[in-house]
Amino acid sequence: MISIIITSFKEPETIGKCIESILNQDIKEKHEIIVACPDEETKSVALKYKGIKHFQDPGKGKSFALNLLFKKAKGEILIFTDGDVYLAENAINNILKKFEDSKVGFVGGRVVSQNNKNTMLGYWSHLLADVGAHRTRQNRSDKEEFFECSGYLMAMRSGIIKEIPLDVAEDSIIPYYFFKQGHKIVYAGDAKVFVKNPTKFRDWLKQRKRTAKAHTKLNIYEPEFPKMKSFKNEIKEGFISIWSYPKTPKEIFWTDLLCLARLYMWLSLIYEEKIRKKYYNDGWDRVQTTKA
Repeated sequence: MISIIITSFKEPETIGKCIESILNQDIKEKHEIIVACPDEETKSVALKYKGIKHFQDPGKGKSFALNLLFKKAKGEILIFTDGDVYLAENAINNILKKFEDSKVGFVGGRVVSQNNKNTMLGYWSHLLADVGAHRTRQNRSDKEEFFECSGYLMAMRSGIIKEIPLDVAEDSIIPYYFFKQGHKIVYAGDAKVFVKNPTKFRDWLKQRKRTAKAHTKLNIYEPEFPKMKSFKNEIKEGFISIWSYPKTPKEIFWTDLLCLARLYMWLSLIYEEKIRKKYYNDGWDRVQTTKA
């Protein structure tokens, strides 16, 4: 038995496509599909689909909802995705194959950008997904090293993690808990999840800052946490590798601008945390241009 859990917040426009991308798969295992959301708009769309279960998220944030779902879901394997994305054909089975190895405790899927690569922000989204995420995760997985995953598509054995902190990135702390306990975490590069990224710079900055902020408290809970998403690591691991990606003068120029944008994002983040004392807290935060 597996539980496929879709966490969502005010996404009636996209939840249907997400559900359909799961229902259309030939899933070999007995399974349940749970949509966890706090709002009636998303719930009403989700329950139009036969066999969908609804979990009433109290609306206090994704990590808060996950802590409740860890106890609620019936599956031996829990697969998590979001209501504003959709899965590629056979993504579920490709994840389940990884769990045939009894030493595997956690599996991360591959994020693929839906955005038009011929726009600057679209190009950025493809570069960061293909180089910053995919290559790095695959390399670390092959070496059986720790790597941070994506909450857009991730899976875990149930009963091992009971609760997570509310003010850190759930897709970083959960795989680390498995890794720390001696379980293997592996990357399923053939389990693809299609994600719409921001199309306006202010939304891009808001989303990236929120992601980065969710990592700043990890070492408070886990002092030995091998943090991947930091200003230092971005320069060390990403600055050289990204230059293999652009193929045209326009893409080279956009890559230059991405470096400047990332620098601005990190400096802005440092200012907010060190000067204004504004830190990450769990809570649903809708980015409008990521909804299709």
